[in-house]
Amino acid sequence: MAGLVLRRLGAAWVTLVVIVVVVFLGVELMPGDACTAHLGRDAVQGDVLERCRDRMGLNRPPVERFASWATDLAQGDLGQSVRRDRPVTEVVGPRLRNTLILAAAAALAGVPPAIVLGFLAGLHRDRPFDIIASGVALFAMTLPEFVVAAILILVFAIWLGWSTGVVTAPYDASAWTMLMATPLPAVTLALVYIAHILRMVRSSVIDTMEADFILMARMKGVPERRIVWRHLLPNAILPSVSVIGLTLAWLLSGVVIVESAFNYPGIGRLAVNSVADRDLPVVQAIALFFGAIYVTTTLTADLVSMALNPRLRSYRT
Repeated sequence: MAGLVLRRLGAAWVTLVVIVVVVFLGVELMPGDACTAHLGRDAVQGDVLERCRDRMGLNRPPVERFASWATDLAQGDLGQSVRRDRPVTEVVGPRLRNTLILAAAAALAGVPPAIVLGFLAGLHRDRPFDIIASGVALFAMTLPEFVVAAILILVFAIWLGWSTGVVTAPYDASAWTMLMATPLPAVTLALVYIAHILRMVRSSVIDTMEADFILMARMKGVPERRIVWRHLLPNAILPSVSVIGLTLAWLLSGVVIVESAFNYPGIGRLAVNSVADRDLPVVQAIALFFGAIYVTTTLTADLVSMALNPRLRSYRT
């Protein structure tokens, strides 16, 4: 177990380094820089543009700028936002909190119903409940986030008037205020990924129901209720833990579109604005965050799976 954790942590470190390098090169290859994005039409004036680049340190070679950023990162310093002239931690911190609030709300709104619906669909295989649940899940899997967001805004904000179509709270509002602003964005994220978990749990339940130990329990006359709760449920949920972890990690990649659609002041919307502004330190910090969350979530899911099912340790260690 310890060897697996060390190997995964090493792979995680390499993954984060690759992510940062790719993001840096991607922003460097884009036309323009933070000064041209900031000055707009004034950027055609050579003196103004050069002074701006000198002030922001953009005249230095890319390798030197990347090495300087990496050195500061090793010391726990994410650098200075070239567009906002503030430490990156001050720019990213409040938005990161808002995104975590949104992700937590979406997870609570989506994971438990997905597990319950998937379990019931598998338990009632090929019956009306299974057919309806599976059909709705397949349909939901085909809808992109921006389509779901548009439908929810149309129904709940415009037709019913139960909610505002966009979030008007500032990025530094209280955690409670941000939580009250999450219903529609959280439901949008939940509806997109709930279908994946439902289908996985359903398949796992069906496979477990056909296992030899379930058939043997029925032959011995074990009550069906006990078979379901003592044998079927634990063994059917175990294979889904890793998928749930991967789905939650993927959930964070969907916040970019959802936050933009609802004007939610989170890290996804900040990423879009920072790319437009060519604010490389902020973009790199956000990329590190997404990479770290993905690696941490998948590693945690693997460890939980092995803790619940010791047989997996012999395959992964």
